[in-house]
Amino acid sequence: MVIKANLPDQVLQNAQILWDYLRLDQPLHKTDCLLVMGSHDLRVGQYAANLFLQGWSPLLVFSGGQGELTQNLWNQSEAGMFSWEALKLGVAARDMLLETHSTNTGENITFTCQLLQEKGLDPASFTLVHKPYMERRALATFQKVWPKKQAWVTSPPIPFEEYPTGGIPLESVINIMVGDFQRILDYPDLGFQVQQEVPDEAMLAYYFLLERGFDQHLLRMAGE
Repeated sequence: MVIKANLPDQVLQNAQILWDYLRLDQPLHKTDCLLVMGSHDLRVGQYAANLFLQGWSPLLVFSGGQGELTQNLWNQSEAGMFSWEALKLGVAARDMLLETHSTNTGENITFTCQLLQEKGLDPASFTLVHKPYMERRALATFQKVWPKKQAWVTSPPIPFEEYPTGGIPLESVINIMVGDFQRILDYPDLGFQVQQEVPDEAMLAYYFLLERGFDQHLLRMAGE
């Protein structure tokens, strides 16, 4: 279902440019582990569960405590909420590992590494699963935090115009994308992710949206 918003066409066009840049649209690969990064979008958990059931990986890890977008939304961890979605789709509880303490993308990876070590597991390759507009940041963070591992990234195949829902309004999506783009720019210098090439078109779209007031998710200090 397409959620309409009373936004000018120029705003929508520039938001589409950011969306296209933040996605990587990589093909699926069979890997040793599906690492599902928590968020406020349960469709990510559902998509990851289906990937597991389709045999793309023998190991399914849900990672996420309560972050900025979910601390007042749910009374349990993001990983816990995602695991419930997986259970409803037919994934057995014994086939899932839950990391329930991370509050940002870097911690998703660091704490999952610790969890796997505790379990005596050492996957060589990962499929990262996140929201569509978090693909680039998720992979760039993984490559910084765990550079010796091989990783690809994927997300629910939802186009920009169909992504918003009643609970995830379009204005919120654009605000979060602008903030995530800012992190693409700033996080390499802070040591949080690897450097990304940024085309002029994406920079212009970012500044256009900033000037229109989409600044609610901007980075206020070092950290997530």
